[in-house]
Amino acid sequence: MTTIGTAIIGPGKVGHTHALALAGLPQSRFVAVCGRSPEQTAAFAARYGVRPFTDIGPLLNDPDVEMVSICTPHPQHAELAIAAADAGKHVLVEKPLANSVADCDRMIAAAQRNKVKLGVISQRRLYPPVQRMKAALEAGKIGEPVLGTVTVLGWRSADYYNMDAWRGTWDGEGGGVLVNQAVHQLDIFQWLMGPVAEVYGYWANLNHPTIEVEDTAVAVLRFRTGALGSIVVSNSQDPGLYANIHIHGANGASIGVQTEGGSMFIAGVTASIDPAFNDVWTVPGEEDLLAEWQAQDHAPSQSVDPMLYYHRLQIADFLSAIVEDREPLVPGAEGRKTVALFEGIYRSQRENRPMKPT
Repeated sequence: MTTIGTAIIGPGKVGHTHALALAGLPQSRFVAVCGRSPEQTAAFAARYGVRPFTDIGPLLNDPDVEMVSICTPHPQHAELAIAAADAGKHVLVEKPLANSVADCDRMIAAAQRNKVKLGVISQRRLYPPVQRMKAALEAGKIGEPVLGTVTVLGWRSADYYNMDAWRGTWDGEGGGVLVNQAVHQLDIFQWLMGPVAEVYGYWANLNHPTIEVEDTAVAVLRFRTGALGSIVVSNSQDPGLYANIHIHGANGASIGVQTEGGSMFIAGVTASIDPAFNDVWTVPGEEDLLAEWQAQDHAPSQSVDPMLYYHRLQIADFLSAIVEDREPLVPGAEGRKTVALFEGIYRSQRENRPMKPT
């Protein structure tokens, strides 16, 4: 089997998830980690038996490194990804791809001119209930989607924002609930519903006075197909309620998924999460399948770590895409769509007008 020399940039909380995947996948030769803190980086390297770097230059000059996973705070993604691509390394980036469409375009251009792969982590696309929705839409089981909704009602405490200095700041995080907690649901939403033609949004900080960024946002959308949609996302429900995506079709049928339940996941902190499940399904002839599907989707959660399991699946696909010279499951262009959506919501309030994500 062809193997790829892999490395991680950013030995933080989500970096450990990537490290466990890269250390265990047969396609990967996990060789290095790079971080700013010598102590943290050395400890991370010792744990996984890889070489530590505290300077990005030597890491990217190392011929053993062929692919990097970027696990740093969001505002650092673009410059690191571009430097890696210019060094001829394939690049997988934790969500979101970047904080602006302009940065996404620079990253995509760098990957194209250097003929390397660029991907973004969107592992919730691989959840079985999400895959079930995608298959139903492609099969026309609800007709054309005409209405879609995203609701994320979670919680982030002061302790969460105090874990790292970058959290809750515009410079360090690039945004709040839209950029960090709800980005997975926004990704799945546009993946299922199709391109967004126009968005009008509002956002605010309603009950987190110690942070700079928004904890709540709402938006209305019009898709290029003419379908309508709504987004309601918040970090202000203690201890967290749920996150779901519902899509309603022209034939009157509806499908949906609850991607999160209860207290929202925190990388490197949360020990277990509620399994995702289809919470709405009125496709003619399939209305009685919900209980069966929910049992199927619940069973694996008792024996595997869903965070690591689905990260591993997507990272394995990315490595295979390098070997097979094909597009990865979620290429940079897909990550750009989600960035365009949340950037459009931010700009809509700032400019007090509907925006056309491009």
